[in-house]
Amino acid sequence: QVQLVESGGGLVQAGGSLRLSCAASGSIGSFNAMGWYRQAPGKQRDLVAAITSGGSTNYADSVKGRFTIFRDGAKNTVDLQMNSLKPEDTAVYYCKAYGLRFDYWGQGTQVTVSS
Repeated sequence: QVQLVESGGGLVQAGGSLRLSCAASGSIGSFNAMGWYRQAPGKQRDLVAAITSGGSTNYADSVKGRFTIFRDGAKNTVDLQMNSLKPEDTAVYYCKAYGLRFDYWGQGTQVTVSS
């Protein structure tokens, strides 16, 4: 059973930065891709950023130029560096692993950006 654990969320002022980390119970290299999603209250869960096993990345238009997704092989994590945060970035952020047969989700971590 794959387990994903997110960390790094918190409260930050607008313009600030946070780094989220997603730790997997298995090797992150074993997944086809990994991604970060977010869900604000009353809204659907949307893709923020994803990275494939080959290193290709994809970002939502709303975070391009501000967020960076990357893999930390030493820690076996997939991190999301978030800069220039805006109040509209406030949401619960979830890590997702795209497996060969199944996809897996973490429990989420809250990010709150105050104006």
